[in-house]
Amino acid sequence: MSRSRCFLILLAALVVSAGGCKTPPDPSPNYKEYAYISNSGDNSVTVVDLRVLRVLAMVPVGRGPGALTPNPRRNEIYVANTESNNVSVIDAETNKVVSTIGVHHAPASVDVSGDGKWLFVANSGSANISVIDVQTRRVVRTLPVGNGSNLARITPDGKLVVVALRDEDSVALVDAANISLAAKIKACPKPGEIAILADSSKAFVACTGSRQVAVIDLQKKQLLTLLDVGETPVSIALKPDGGEVFVCNFGSSSVSEVSAGSNEVSGSFLIGDRPVRALVSPDNSLLFVSNFGSDNVAVYAIDNGRLLGSTPVGKNPEAMAFSPNQMLLLVVNTVSGDLAVLDLTDRKGRPRPGAPIIETLVPLGRNPRAIVVKAFVSQR
Repeated sequence: MSRSRCFLILLAALVVSAGGCKTPPDPSPNYKEYAYISNSGDNSVTVVDLRVLRVLAMVPVGRGPGALTPNPRRNEIYVANTESNNVSVIDAETNKVVSTIGVHHAPASVDVSGDGKWLFVANSGSANISVIDVQTRRVVRTLPVGNGSNLARITPDGKLVVVALRDEDSVALVDAANISLAAKIKACPKPGEIAILADSSKAFVACTGSRQVAVIDLQKKQLLTLLDVGETPVSIALKPDGGEVFVCNFGSSSVSEVSAGSNEVSGSFLIGDRPVRALVSPDNSLLFVSNFGSDNVAVYAIDNGRLLGSTPVGKNPEAMAFSPNQMLLLVVNTVSGDLAVLDLTDRKGRPRPGAPIIETLVPLGRNPRAIVVKAFVSQR
């Protein structure tokens, strides 16, 4: 086992055993926790040091940065620059762009294979996906998949890439090993956000044009069913145990709860104005929802079916992420241009029973859109 791997295991144990400590002991000065937020309004990525909750760097990238993703095996972050038709590679060790890779028109999403070797880019303006060799930083294949390829997600087993084709009302399945089109499934109007079960058996696709969620059988490569939810479903949150998915219905200001096993909608509830993103706590007990219209984050107890409260954050909150130790919730406020850091624990390090409190607001760039978190041991 590598030294880095040993350290991360030790760190996880310290987090669990910290008890009353809000911040666990730091056995290595080389351990880093960074949040990366893309700012589409000023063509930059803000790097926030999560150990001290301050801006570490503002990294210039291409035009119109949106989606970004970390590499699980390398200390790199990849940014899709929609307006300049390229992908920026940020070295997390130095927080500088070390490569810019040209792709096709309007790249809208990026996703990395589990082994960290391949980057899949959905080019929404050119009906294809680009496949990039991470080691050589070159496009090795451009595969036509269909019009409006605005999102591509790799299944956990690494065998398929699921692509939402917004302009064809379809979902494409790509064989990841052979980089070939395995199937194209007619789904529902305007498919967008995708959630895939951990066993890679099914994908749930939010269809903004039909008040529906499409359930795709990834083994049989066919549509299983269409589920009626609320108006304009824009995002899907999957419970870590895979038992349920939660759908944010932006147009009807509701959240729908879906049983992943039976493919049935078990109910819907009101949680705020225009919910846009959701996250489930690692212990499967709490649902956090960013309400774009009411400028807050709501907390819902899943087992009790009860709204616990809400926390005002900034103007038009959208993207969210947990800190590596899951003690903080990071909320990107798109219009006010800042990052709300919410404390999820009390002074003794226990889960807070009601709504979280804001620990601080960190300034970002203009029109921040997406966030990812990277924790690693620096080798430099």
